Amino acid sequence: MATCPQGHTSGSDDYCDVCGSQIAGAAPAAPEPRPAAHPAGEQAAESCPICQTPRAGQFCEVCGHAFDGSATPVRLPVTSAQWEAVTAADRAYYEQVIAEGGPDADAVSFPPYCPERSFPLAAEQVRIGRRSRGRDLQPDIDLSGPPSDPGVSHLHAVLLGQPDGSWMLVDPGSANGTRVNGKPVAVNTPVTVGVGDRIHVGAWTVITIREGTP
Repeated sequence: MATCPQGHTSGSDDYCDVCGSQIAGAAPAAPEPRPAAHPAGEQAAESCPICQTPRAGQFCEVCGHAFDGSATPVRLPVTSAQWEAVTAADRAYYEQVIAEGGPDADAVSFPPYCPERSFPLAAEQVRIGRRSRGRDLQPDIDLSGPPSDPGVSHLHAVLLGQPDGSWMLVDPGSANGTRVNGKPVAVNTPVTVGVGDRIHVGAWTVITIREGTP
């Protein structure tokens, strides 16, 4: 375990898992090794990290994940009422999280002011999390703030647009979990979400799905 300049305990010794700060003395990330050669030109099996579908090309055929790390959105057909995700701070959820306890519960405080922010659901894959310069992560629903919810992972959850216009939510393995309408979401298990549903992440963040202005 390592400690970042902000005092957070991090499972990673290069960049803090909580705030993304570089940890002193961390060596530059080594380049990823090339995949090993396989007989007769065969390639190693690879699955999508979001929905576990076997890879068949540059993008996942089910959720649209880009295997090369690009974040170019694929636009969905515009409907009469575009859906949007509205973020805010939920005091009741925060008190529940603190009551349940945790390694950093005593260090997390509820923000005195947190304005609502709206994010249109205009792509087939909408990432939820906190940006990280060190890891070159820029989520579509960026909860970096201010104020920043320290309980939100850099890639916390992903909203996946479906061909019929509905949406699925997937938690790829966040540190503190995700809840939809109060129920915990199992890792890598898609959950249907719709207008009026409330998604809780981090220590106090609530994301409400709404119909936007036509």
